[in-house]
Amino acid sequence: MGRQPFGVFLLLDGLPDAVGLAEISAMPHHMELPALGATVAGEVIQHADHNHQVRIRLDEWNLTG
Repeated sequence: MGRQPFGVFLLLDGLPDAVGLAEISAMPHHMELPALGATVAGEVIQHADHNHQVRIRLDEWNLTG
């Protein structure tokens, strides 16, 4: 997982070739970005087969990592 000002990149369980992205605009307003190594849960809101990118709306995460 990597943090950027616009959101976080995620590793997706069972999908080693996929790139997950959770954008700040799709996160609950009261939450901060997840810490590196945090476990997150969310909903896939868009995906692109040609480059294996998955956009995710985060629901919850463990801030302690």
